Amino acid sequence: MPTLQNHAPPAFFNRGPSSFTRLVFFAALSIALMAVDARLHYLVEVRQGFATLLQPLEVIAHSPAMAYDQTRDFITRQSLLAGENQQLHQQRLKLSADLQRFRTLQLENEHLRNLLGAAQSSPQPAKLAEIIHSGRDPFSHKVIVSLGSQQGIIAGQAAMDESGVIGQVTQVYPFSSEVTLITDKDLAIPIQVERNGLRAIVFGHGRDGSIDLPYLPMNVDIREGDRLVTSGIDGIYPSGLAVAKVTRIERNQDSPFARIICTPTAGIGSHRQVLLLTMVNVPATPAESRKMIPVRSRHAPRQP
Repeated sequence: MPTLQNHAPPAFFNRGPSSFTRLVFFAALSIALMAVDARLHYLVEVRQGFATLLQPLEVIAHSPAMAYDQTRDFITRQSLLAGENQQLHQQRLKLSADLQRFRTLQLENEHLRNLLGAAQSSPQPAKLAEIIHSGRDPFSHKVIVSLGSQQGIIAGQAAMDESGVIGQVTQVYPFSSEVTLITDKDLAIPIQVERNGLRAIVFGHGRDGSIDLPYLPMNVDIREGDRLVTSGIDGIYPSGLAVAKVTRIERNQDSPFARIICTPTAGIGSHRQVLLLTMVNVPATPAESRKMIPVRSRHAPRQP
């Protein structure tokens, strides 16, 4: 019985064809397949099938590079968007500030046009002054304007805007003046009711933006909504300038006088420019001009 050591495979399986033979065989097979495919196109479907099978492998092979490119593009876009967002935010803030300044200038321009119209319609010469700041006393209603004695301003001149009287010059300095507003408790203005010509004197309330029309009898002919204008009998204010509007009338049976509350017509605290009117009768000295200022007396009753 032969042993396994004496049993050997055929020579073909032991050696096989040589390397050169295999090269020649596969080269000839490739050339034949290319020639057949070039003429008969038999391998188109085969190539498409191989391409379909290899597509997932190609995607997997290219996925790291694609992920890197996408990450780089995302970071770049985020940086650009952040920079553009910050730039647009700064531009928006700047444009908002410019728009606010434009609105302020537009309102101021409209106010100046109205003041110019009021100055032209006034029978007395007027000078345009700008309000610098409010008075130092928090319990008084006063403002400081930019014209003084060097510009020909004297104590006693009336101050007004396009809507009516706002006050009177009470102190004059070389380059500025102090204007006491009609809401101040120490300022009084002779007025008359436009509807019926009733003359009286209004006083500032002092604690708020209203003015009082005191010491009028209970049966006085005055109504809510009546317009009060300057009477012109004091020589300071031209006649017919709007002063206030009657907003409330209180009649108490225990008092012989009616309590009449009025609201100023002019923008007391709304604008930065005012008109200073030349006085009808200019006094000889500043002391005399101060005597012409109708201020409330602390000892005498307020009567028209």
